[in-house]
Amino acid sequence: MEETQARHILYRKKDTGWFGSDYNFNLYRGCPHGCIYCDSRSQCYGITDFSKVRVKKDALSILHTELRSCRKTGVAATGSMSDPYNPMERQYEFTRSALKLLDTYGFGTAIATKGSLVTRDIDVLSSIQSHSPVIVKITVTTPHDELSRWIEPGAPSSSQRLEALHTLSKAGIFAGVLLMPVLPFLEDREEDIKMLVKLCAEKGAKFIYPYFGVTLRDRQREHFLAKVREYSQDIWKQYLDYEEDYSCLCPNHRTLWAVFEQECRKYGILWKMKDIIQAYQKPYEMQQLSLL
Repeated sequence: MEETQARHILYRKKDTGWFGSDYNFNLYRGCPHGCIYCDSRSQCYGITDFSKVRVKKDALSILHTELRSCRKTGVAATGSMSDPYNPMERQYEFTRSALKLLDTYGFGTAIATKGSLVTRDIDVLSSIQSHSPVIVKITVTTPHDELSRWIEPGAPSSSQRLEALHTLSKAGIFAGVLLMPVLPFLEDREEDIKMLVKLCAEKGAKFIYPYFGVTLRDRQREHFLAKVREYSQDIWKQYLDYEEDYSCLCPNHRTLWAVFEQECRKYGILWKMKDIIQAYQKPYEMQQLSLL
């Protein structure tokens, strides 16, 4: 395992609006999933050879020191720039060790992943959830395994991720789905959105948070369009109408939103950020009030 230098691991966030997390940390650098749409290829992040996974040197030791020094606990999020459950994690268990540290120092956690290996750590997540908020967000962008294998070739299939969601839900972990990005002309059919919401409901998802579009800029755009062109000349030509912009919405995004909201209401699934945050954090706020 190649190492990269890191001075800090835990960062305090200025804005807690993204799933209510107070801190952010990443133990790994790079990701092997090969998702054709990955925003981390953009020049602004300064990462070359993003598909190669590296671990940050002395990451756990640094995290240990930083958690111990924190004056205030909170929810520590991971998975923003690299998947905490990449294939290397099975052998090295850096993410599992980090979760144990969060548990020891009374922190909650918010995990974003495409890795089904997250189910291995249900015991630690359950221990954390006994005293602090826990939320697991599993990215699923299509209900079709064949399409997911092309769009996200190094990640578990959509059905495997949904099974991981089911396992987490049965274990009592607050878990749901990141439905993002929804790729224009590839994943934006109304029937697919209905199918995916239904599957999520069957697997016990507490929430689904969507983005009906994709980001396209500089190196990310070049890579994405090259892959789409290999897949379909017709779809590639439609993408050429999009300017190089951070946000490229599906042409039918308003219709998709209406269909999505209707289906979520039908199955009792949360989709608004404030409702999701309240649902997984409120029980602990009540505990704090009762203690005071």
